[in-house]
Amino acid sequence: MGVGLAALTKLAGTRTLDRVGLRGPVENLVSAATRNGFRAAGAAGRTFKAAQRLGGPARPAPAPDTGLFDLAPGEEQQMIVDTVGEFAAEQLRPAAAEADAKLAPPDGLLSRAAELGVTLVGIPEELGGIGTERSVVTNVLVGEALAHGDMGLAVAVLAPSAVSTALVQWGDEHQQATYLPAFVGDNVPAAALAVQERKALYDPFKPATRARRTPKGYQLDGVKSLVPRAAEAELFIVSADLEGRGPALFIVESSTAGVTIEPEPAMGLRGAATGRLHLDKVSLPGSALLGGGSAETFTELVRLSRLGWAALACGTAKAVLDYVVPYVNERQAFGEPISHRQGVAFQVADIGIELEGMRLVTLRAAARAEQGKPFAREVALARKLATDKGMQIGSAGVQLLGGHGFVKEHPVERWYRDLRAIGVLEGVLLP
Repeated sequence: MGVGLAALTKLAGTRTLDRVGLRGPVENLVSAATRNGFRAAGAAGRTFKAAQRLGGPARPAPAPDTGLFDLAPGEEQQMIVDTVGEFAAEQLRPAAAEADAKLAPPDGLLSRAAELGVTLVGIPEELGGIGTERSVVTNVLVGEALAHGDMGLAVAVLAPSAVSTALVQWGDEHQQATYLPAFVGDNVPAAALAVQERKALYDPFKPATRARRTPKGYQLDGVKSLVPRAAEAELFIVSADLEGRGPALFIVESSTAGVTIEPEPAMGLRGAATGRLHLDKVSLPGSALLGGGSAETFTELVRLSRLGWAALACGTAKAVLDYVVPYVNERQAFGEPISHRQGVAFQVADIGIELEGMRLVTLRAAARAEQGKPFAREVALARKLATDKGMQIGSAGVQLLGGHGFVKEHPVERWYRDLRAIGVLEGVLLP
């Protein structure tokens, strides 16, 4: 892209353009390229081939039902959360402002994040992971801890594990043997779910992206929006309307002909390096269909994704609370801390109350999903609370900082922008 822009800029500065009457079109091209970036082919990643032969798909067993709803993490869960929390505080939080400005994670950050082994937790032992049962609650706690550092970078870190989780939950033995070994090695591929589309009042159950049957498999046409790490991703799981059957999921390798990427920076989640995925007559084999194209598979993916976003909202809201409490206690006005004013104290208390409600409902939904129980009602409540109260918490954080809440010197304005994404985005994450 840099070479292309340099060439265009040099061309725009020549006098020849004036003689042939092309200055206007070339300058418009330079402007558009600078603003939107060039569309590029998908990342030419590794070749995915079946590394082993499986007798059947490996699925994690549901967690046992203890009959109690206990919010206290187990010993192993607490150890994982502590480790991830330290990483978020030491690596994500300091890098967040730069990532937001540059629209990309800093060099080396995501490789260090991969060393945490986030993808290993949900992959069964027989496939090289460390999972023995479904780990939805653990994954929710991990997402919350990462988002406490920064939501945009948390999305970038968690995007590959969303793909590996989908393959574990709904992939057949061939799909698991082909793709999952890459997620348990030292070089975890960049990967992402691509469900969102650029459409007002977007309904994930009515995707505009189309899939039609062909003699060799399927052909996909459409555009997916706000895909994290799109430019470097090697593997996508894409939602599309399969003719005659409704929404379905397809495994798409980025090197497939017809796959192109262009940048798509947004108001928030800028550290996730979001991009637009173009699918132009992309031919896929019959084996690319995930979960047999069943409606139940697609519905569960959407529900789990919404649960993942609720977890991120909890983590970011907790970051807001942890930031504003010392601020209002230290900020002086009229000879005393502003926290002595009821209007300020009540706002801070409301943040704490709403945050506890969000966490309670989110963890309850995660616990039911983990145990294989119906969780549609609980995840709907979690998503509604995260959307409404998360946005209110972000707004209150900006308000409590006054003029400081509006400037980038303080991170609250970035957290507010990120929290706005909760009610807009579908897909991307799976706990």
